[in-house]
Amino acid sequence: MKIAFLTPEYPHPKTGSSGGIGTSIKNLAVGLLAEGCSVRVLVYGQKEEGVFDDNGITVQQIRNVKFKGLSWWLTRKKLERLINQLYANNAIDLVEAPDWTGITSFVQPQKCPIVIRLNGSDTYFCHLDQRPVKWINKFHERRALQKADGLLSVSQFTADLTNAVFGLKKAFAIIPNSIDVDLFDSNDDGDDKEENVIFYFGSLIRKKGLLELPLIFNEVVRKNPEATLVLIGKDVSDVLTGNPSTWAMMQSQFTAEALRNTSYLGSVPYQEIKEHIKAASLCVFPTFAEALPVSWIEAMAMQKPIVASNIGWAKEIIEEGVEGFLVHPKDHKHYAERILELLDNPKMQEDFGVAAREKVISTFSMKIVARQSMSFYKKWIASK
Repeated sequence: MKIAFLTPEYPHPKTGSSGGIGTSIKNLAVGLLAEGCSVRVLVYGQKEEGVFDDNGITVQQIRNVKFKGLSWWLTRKKLERLINQLYANNAIDLVEAPDWTGITSFVQPQKCPIVIRLNGSDTYFCHLDQRPVKWINKFHERRALQKADGLLSVSQFTADLTNAVFGLKKAFAIIPNSIDVDLFDSNDDGDDKEENVIFYFGSLIRKKGLLELPLIFNEVVRKNPEATLVLIGKDVSDVLTGNPSTWAMMQSQFTAEALRNTSYLGSVPYQEIKEHIKAASLCVFPTFAEALPVSWIEAMAMQKPIVASNIGWAKEIIEEGVEGFLVHPKDHKHYAERILELLDNPKMQEDFGVAAREKVISTFSMKIVARQSMSFYKKWIASK
């Protein structure tokens, strides 16, 4: 089976910065390779054309066509021709694309099937953020979903809300995001873990609840002055106020005592993040807008209890009181109480952590998700 991924991002130095979509594709690609599939990643929006190998994954860099007023159309037609050529040369059997900005809205290959996997469209996230979406993005995203041969979603919540915001009644296969469980093995002998350490990793951005986190942590420190908060991730400008730094906005909301107990380390290498997860007592994710966050799964794989948002997708990852706690991000006092409950109970931390890793192994491992995806692909390849 020869699978291609069409994407605006991929985590490799040659292809530039990458977010959740790129990480999810890389994890799935590695899983498919292990199952004997051929994988090609078509990365559009690149500065130059090129093809290179990434540990068995063929990565093809594609420059967008620049022509005032017609770039969107000409780029899509370029991608269509490329897909037709690769399919005719027996280099690919199927293309998977994300829902983000609807790149396949006018990409209609002659024979090669196209499937879309929901990781959250711009329309979806704008709805969760309660802000207006660009009409052109919503147009392309809706048309791409209508024209796709097959549809996947990383969570049932994302599938249901996507149908609602676009006024569709599409059937989605539900296959979650995945991680390489072995890369996030805690090997925890207890020596590296520190007490009273609360850890967040991810972008510092409003939609991930970072403007609620200081108010939550204020309550924690008031009851437990020894508690510390460690933050890692890119500082993002605020979409509503235009402030160039979410971290600057956060600092003004901490009490003086809570701010003294807070460390923001900026962006760090991937391996270093794992060391911080390992050292933490628990991880917090008070987000308002996700589809199925890989960061939660990574923390769970390293046997960390989580106090996370209780919105939508969360119950598809965490069972309340088993692998962690789920609380609405704006319920600051209750959120803090759940954090304090875990900080005060090392046995509960351990029990939640063990259950969390077991959940990841059984549900979110690359092997399982790759095999689920292959079964889905086979149906559409056979239909052509």
